[in-house]
Formats: sequence, C-alpha cells, structure tokens
Amino acid sequence: MSRRHWTVVVVPPGTGQSRSVGVSPRVVKSLIGTCAAIVIAAFAVGYFAVSKAVALKNLDRLERRNELLAEELSRSNDLMAMISDSLAVIAEKDEQVRLLAGLEPVDPDVRLAGIGGPVGAWTEREQILSEGRAGQGVLRLGTDLEALLRRTSLLANSFDAAAESLETRVDMLLHLPSILPTQGWRTSGWSEMRMHPIFHEELPHPGIDVAAPIGTPIMAAADGTVTNVFTNGGYGLMVAINHGHGLVTRYAHCSRAVVHIGQSVKRGEKIAEVGNSGIATAPHLHYEVLENGRPVDPTKYILPKYIID
Repeated sequence: MSRRHWTVVVVPPGTGQSRSVGVSPRVVKSLIGTCAAIVIAAFAVGYFAVSKAVALKNLDRLERRNELLAEELSRSNDLMAMISDSLAVIAEKDEQVRLLAGLEPVDPDVRLAGIGGPVGAWTEREQILSEGRAGQGVLRLGTDLEALLRRTSLLANSFDAAAESLETRVDMLLHLPSILPTQGWRTSGWSEMRMHPIFHEELPHPGIDVAAPIGTPIMAAADGTVTNVFTNGGYGLMVAINHGHGLVTRYAHCSRAVVHIGQSVKRGEKIAEVGNSGIATAPHLHYEVLENGRPVDPTKYILPKYIID
C-alpha cells in the first residue's frame, strides 16, 4: 500500500516552468510544530522581557518610595526628639509647681512612664515590619509615640493634682495670720502663765502685747470674716475675726473699731485703732490666735515681710 503524501506545486511568476514537490504529512506536521514552537518561544521571550522591564520600573519606584519613607521617618524622629525635650522642660516646671503646692516629687522611674520597646510575642504585623529597615523605623516610632502619650497623660494628672493642692494651699496662706497687726514694741510674749502687771499673781497670757500710741491703726492679720465687735471686761473693746481652717484672731484694748460683724476683710486691712480700754496699764494691742478654740503663740504664724509680699 503506497504511503500518503502531499504535493506542493510551485508556480513562478511570468512564464517560468512550474515545479511540484511531494511532501509527506509527517514533514508537514514537523514544519507546523517547529513554526509553532518558534512563535511560542518568541512570545515567551517578549513577555519576559516586558515583565522584566516593568519589574525594574516598579523596583525603581519602590526604592524611591523607600527613600522618601526613610526621609519622613527621620523627620518624624526629629519631631519626636523636640517633643520629648519640651516634655522634659514641662516636667521640670511640674516639679516646681508640686513643690509650691506641697506635694511630693514624682518618682523619676514613674515619670518615665514605662519607656521601652514592645514586650511579649510579636504580632504578624510587627514581624513583617521588622524585616526591613523602614519597617523597623516605623515600629520604633510607634513605640516612642506610645511612650510620649503615657508621659503626657502622667504630666496632665500631675498638673491637675498640683493645681488642686495649690488652690487649697493659696487659700490657706491667704487666711493664715502671718503679719503683726500693728506697728509698735512687743512688751509681753505668749505664756501659759505669767505674773500679771496689775493683779500681781500668775495668770495665763494667751497672746502678745504690742505697745503703740492711741489711734495707731490695727490691721487684720489675714483674710477672714469679722465675727465679734464688743466690749469684754478686762479686754475692753475687742474685735474677733474667723479665718477658717480652725483659726480665729482677737484684737483687744482697742480705742475704736472700724468694722462690723459679718464684714469680710483682707490681710492688712484696717479694722480698729490701738487704745487703752479694759484693764491695761498703757495703750497697747493685746493680740491672740486661737487654733480650734485653743490659744497658741501668735508669733509662730508671723512671717518676714519679704515672704508675705
């Protein structure tokens, strides 16, 4: 049986002689396969060439983006350093305010508010970020931001406590009988018992005496409210002021009073004038300070003028 074959007739242009060539199906298939392989190979080479070009372009863009990211991280770290320095200055001021408010300083370890890196097992996100320099920078920045937030919160709480304490302390200082009520010479100090100059026997002297001419102004020793203006036997004309916080001052032997019951007065405000009323050997002011109703030495409250100012 004869083998099948294909005949290819080649007809030249013009008047040339035609030629026929016999080709077996196997050869035709081989030619078609070869051509197909060449086309596929060419397509593959072109595809990989284009892909490589795109990849290189994307790589350049990625590198440029990483450079910009590194610049932004550096800028953010600089800003973080500036904020940290500012917080350090604020913390120093906070210590001064706490001192004025009578509060204990914040422990240095507590003030750091747990500054440090992440602890425990890392999350997948942290593990992925830690594989590159930019990612590591992002992780550090996040940790620093969290630390700054804790420090800021600590400072805010500290300022609130200091402000509240300072407000109370200022109110106490305003109501503290810290000045000598009149100008003169101290002739008698505070004593639980002393020889009375008139009765010539030992009696308590629950205040101090300041000799001064009649009419010398008597000032309130601190802010408060006038609770009494009355004549009381041996004390003569007396003015009493309640300063709150358990403190009361009394001013005796006055010649006249210039305030009335219920009147609010400020430290240094005139309330009366020195006199010789009651039982007294000469014009003077008898001045008392009572703590929760108990007489105490007034001089323990009197402060130097430069401190009061």
